[in-house]
Amino acid sequence: MGKFDFSKRDSFGSKFGVIAAAAGSAVGLGNIWRFPYVAGENGGAAFLIIYVLAIIIIGMPVMLSEFAIGRMAQRNAFGAFRKLAPGKPWYLIGVMGILGAFMILAFYSTVAGWTVEYLVQSVGNSFKGQSATELEASFEAFRTSGTHPVMWQLIFMVLTAGIVVFGVKRGIEKYTKILMPILLLIIIIMVVRSVTLPGSGEGLAFLFAPDFSKITDTEVLEALGQAFFSMSIGMGVLITYGSYIRKNDNIGNSAAAISGADTLIAILSGVAIFPAVFAFGIEPTAGPGLVFITLPSIFNSMPAGHFFAILFFVLLLIAALTSSISVLEVVVAYATEQLGWHRRKATLIAAVTIAAVGVLCTMSQGPWDHLSAYDKNVFDWLEWTSANLLLPLGGFLIVIFAGWFLSRQQVKDEITNQGTTKAVLFEAYLFIIRFIAPIAIGLVFLFGLGVL
Repeated sequence: MGKFDFSKRDSFGSKFGVIAAAAGSAVGLGNIWRFPYVAGENGGAAFLIIYVLAIIIIGMPVMLSEFAIGRMAQRNAFGAFRKLAPGKPWYLIGVMGILGAFMILAFYSTVAGWTVEYLVQSVGNSFKGQSATELEASFEAFRTSGTHPVMWQLIFMVLTAGIVVFGVKRGIEKYTKILMPILLLIIIIMVVRSVTLPGSGEGLAFLFAPDFSKITDTEVLEALGQAFFSMSIGMGVLITYGSYIRKNDNIGNSAAAISGADTLIAILSGVAIFPAVFAFGIEPTAGPGLVFITLPSIFNSMPAGHFFAILFFVLLLIAALTSSISVLEVVVAYATEQLGWHRRKATLIAAVTIAAVGVLCTMSQGPWDHLSAYDKNVFDWLEWTSANLLLPLGGFLIVIFAGWFLSRQQVKDEITNQGTTKAVLFEAYLFIIRFIAPIAIGLVFLFGLGVL
């Protein structure tokens, strides 16, 4: 076990590379799979407005704080707090982030494996002629079969590790700069197809004509939670990626661009899905099965549906992959810098270990569903623990650290590149991370625990 040479630490090579990689992390299954069904379950346009406000007012300042911590320390999520607060227990935030990343990738790779299966099915035009009931039965049979979804999950993990092993510049940056423009192009094609369907106007109204009478406390907290989940807040990704940003890059502009890209993709996903859902008379409250059951039914009825089914599942796979590489990098960065492992060894061990836990998640959906406690299987427990405990608690402690532990001048110097760029809204930013963000994240935390 060697000692890591921080003078040779990898970094992003361009501003576009930073935005592509971090936006790729933010733009994942959370935007394209989770956002449409959560918005559908919570009233559409009213939910969307709260979600966008949550991104702007809270999500962006928290992202900026994580970038500042990472770049200031030039370390991984664990090492950053050890360097900035030596001898103090703040490094536990990094421990939670790394543990959260491990758990998230384990269950995330299960859903990503489903995506690979559905891409293969769409290429083979397997949805053709199946009714909605048959599609649901087909999905359930696949999901609970065990070995078949495990195979796709492991293939997805190989793809993820295959990018991360090449490092930041030659791996993560290189591939996200290719994948993110493709993702945007595909989603625009999907949007154009969806809004030109007869009867699509009702879907657009659902997404953009708000009924504020539908807004409840639960909707507000769901929107806040979706914003945090979507933007990769609290899981160590943004601190790790922040540590790879060059000292002369404007992290405020980067945070704004990434938040904008994340929100745009979420909205475009809604525009691609809801007009089609309404055009074919399907309820927008279809829940998590929206992508794997409802949409294949729509593609069956849509002119050129076979082509658009392939496009959609390519889109979903790219989104899953750009997120998974960022989550794996959190664990790999820790192993290379703190344990002194070579990147190849760190990537292999991290990927194999996560994949092993991921197999438990996948098998718990079917043959091993008896591995459960309190009505939650392995998949459910990892999702619940990361989403409701580790991420909000990590996000809460990060804003406390940036707002109250670090000095005002330290934070300002990092955001302004030692005073070489302007910080027009610095006072507003500081007020948000000191007072507004801790309250908002605290409420999401209590909501996730069922206290509110």
